[in-house]
Amino acid sequence: MTMWVFGYGSLLWNPGFPVADRVVARLNGYQRSFCMRSIHHRGTEEEPGLVLALDAVPPASCEGIAMAVAQGEEDATLHYLRARELISSAYYEATVPLQLVDGRVVDAVAYIIDANHTQYCGGLPLEEQAQIIAKAVGGRGPNTEYLFNTADHLNQIGLQDADLDWLAARVRAICG
Repeated sequence: MTMWVFGYGSLLWNPGFPVADRVVARLNGYQRSFCMRSIHHRGTEEEPGLVLALDAVPPASCEGIAMAVAQGEEDATLHYLRARELISSAYYEATVPLQLVDGRVVDAVAYIIDANHTQYCGGLPLEEQAQIIAKAVGGRGPNTEYLFNTADHLNQIGLQDADLDWLAARVRAICG
């Protein structure tokens, strides 16, 4: 049986595991949002950055990529993803139903924000998000790189995210 992983942020451009197939997919009931303070990868505890998370906001939906894990790599992929995504307890791992663009419905592993966690910051105004992203740097590099790569990859695959496009333009303006 194929193991699927839902990519909606950095997994789009840096999955870190062998991908056998990529299919545009939609997850209902969640929105992609810079609603998680990053204290490891894209910021520090002293100067947190922001990373994307799936925020439960019915009746929202989030478009991204369903990635089929290469056969025989399922255990290694789960181990890798858990080390990467569950570095703090701000995300939790869930199996979610994805609607693939070709009509199939598959169950996929996804990482969803815990709205009760201290790193959760849903509802920040876009301008405040832009100011944070423009200056934050963490263990995996500048927060700007995360934003620009994600926005660029969504546009390359034809998925529009107006908030990310606005943020990318605004952060570029702030950074000069």
